[in-house]
Order: sequence, then C-alpha cells, then structure tokens
Amino acid sequence: MLIHYAKFSNKCIFAFMNKIQIQQIHSLLDTPKKVVVVGHQNPDGDAIGSCLALAKTLKKLGHNAHVIMPNAHPKFLQWMPGSDEILHYEKDHKEIDALLAEVDIVFTLDFNSLSRIGGLQQPLEKLIEKEIPFIMIDHHQSPDDYALVTYSDTEMSSTAQMVYHFIETMDWLSLMDADIASCIYTGILTDTGSFKYRNTTATTHRVAAELLEAGAVNWNISNNLFDTNSEDRLKLLSTALGNLVVLKDYNAAYITLSQAELDAHHFQKGDTEGFVNYALSIENVNLALIFIENANEKIIKISLRSKGDFSVNELARDHFNGGGHNNAAGGRSTMSLEDTVAYFKKILEDYKKELTNE
Repeated sequence: MLIHYAKFSNKCIFAFMNKIQIQQIHSLLDTPKKVVVVGHQNPDGDAIGSCLALAKTLKKLGHNAHVIMPNAHPKFLQWMPGSDEILHYEKDHKEIDALLAEVDIVFTLDFNSLSRIGGLQQPLEKLIEKEIPFIMIDHHQSPDDYALVTYSDTEMSSTAQMVYHFIETMDWLSLMDADIASCIYTGILTDTGSFKYRNTTATTHRVAAELLEAGAVNWNISNNLFDTNSEDRLKLLSTALGNLVVLKDYNAAYITLSQAELDAHHFQKGDTEGFVNYALSIENVNLALIFIENANEKIIKISLRSKGDFSVNELARDHFNGGGHNNAAGGRSTMSLEDTVAYFKKILEDYKKELTNE
C-alpha cells in the first residue's frame, strides 16, 4: 500500500496503512487481549457505529473487547446491534474504571483529542503515562499525537468507513457479518448525510455495496435513523423553524432553541439532530448554525454547516471553542444565548466576502 505518514517521536500518523504498522498492530493483537474501544462525548451515529463494528470484530478474534462512551447515546441509535452493551462513564464509571485498570490496548475512534471525551480524559491520560498502547482511527483535522499508532484521513467520509478499510487491511473481512455491516453502514450513512455530502466518494459507495451484500438492510437502517419521530420531536422542530432567521446580506441563516423551549417539548438527547440542515437547505444560504441552550452545563451548544469551500471548521475553532470538518463542525459558548447570537452576528461581517463571493 501507499505510505503517507509523519513521525511524532516514536509514534506514527498515516493516511494509508503500511506493512510496518500492520505488522505492529498484528503483534499487539497476536494473543487474546483486554481491549476498550472509546468514542467521543455526545456520541453520534459514526462514533457508535464505528466503535461497535470494531469491538464486534475484535471479539470474533478472541479478544475481550468493550465499548465505552463518556455519556449516553441518543434514542434513535439505541436499536443498533450491541448498543445495549455500551458502557457510559457518567453512570458506569466504577465498571469502566475496573476495565481500565486491567486493559491491554485502547482504541480511540472518531475524535482527534482527549479533550473530546469528558470525564474519561483523565483516566485515559493515566493509561498513556503507564505506556498502555493506544490506536487512533479518526477523520477529523489536526489529530493529537497521544497514540502509538494513528490512522488519520481527513478526506474519508466517516470513521466508520475507515474501520471498514482497517478491517480489510488487517485481512479480517471474513469476519464481517450482518451486525458489523449494519453498524458500519449506519456510521457512513449518518456522517455523509445519506450520501449527499461532499465527503461521499465512489469508494464510499463501493464500501456501502459490500456492506449491503454482507447483510446490512439499508431501508431498515434508514427507517430507524430518520423515519421514526415522536410527536414531541416534530413539535420541537416546528418551534425551531419558527425561530429561523435568514441573514440575506451574508447568505447565512441560524436557528435558536432555549432551554425553556426544549423543556416544553420534553427534549431527549438526539431530538435536534439534523435541525441545522433545514437552515442550510434555504436557497442561497451558504452558512447555517443552530444555537441550543443547555442550562445544566451552562453552555450554548452550536452546530455549524456550510456549502462549498467555506470552512465551518475554522469558524468553530477561531470563535466557538470547537472544530470538525470543512462543511460540518460543532462548538460551544459560555455566554448567554442572546449574547452568543449577538457575537455571531458581529463576527459575520469578517466573512461576508467569502460567503457572498463579492
């Protein structure tokens, strides 16, 4: 395979797995090991799908593998095969601490920095100090160098697709079954916006075809993800769209949701998934954001989306303590909802030419 990597001390980061790294991972897994597979805070379909798929594969290889997350995953992902076995640090911290005390290898998936894992950050940093080997698989920009081996490809559609290529490269495809294929397919489907985002390539479609042949049922997965709504969620969407503001002079739009509005519609984790895309779908809008108040954490959660070459990754990094991809990113603000929106409008002037192509 092609080799493309840069060294960080005795560690390697690579976009194409090479024979040396493959041999290194095979050596780490040559006998049954105790493995944890870690996803990021507020896990989405890609984090859940990629982690479950890898853990299931490792179990078939004879390893004792567990998926752990900083906090719970949303209801619309709880149908996924094996999701009921995921441990969440917020409620299962004693069981997770016991696993980490004996772990041999740690896989971290779908995040580029330990700052993305909430309460799990400190326990994992202690494992690094003990020189427990870490393997990172991720497609976000600027990965940290904590892992012994880092498989990073920012051009890849999803971490789930990277897990498929990882399994393929490690010569484990014979272990693929319907459950593993369904988990990977879910990760790809959610992170490509049902195959409509720019990160969807011909290879992505080829992988999807292989997953369908392995037993993933596309219509059933899509139905579970997108076509099963509660009455409260639809009414919350109505409120969100009622709060929609279009800034025509900037080709931008935003949505706000206060804590009171969330409470009035019995908000559940994941209920606002995809809301920001309604704002982005407006004709001539190149930038869309949704600002969601979280009174418990005393923050405003922000999802950013864009069309074309405008980088919401840079916008989130520079102004909202976040980051992600060029066309999809997340951030947060410790200001009030009103002050956060006012700040956004203030900085928007700096991006007017880029957004309007003036």
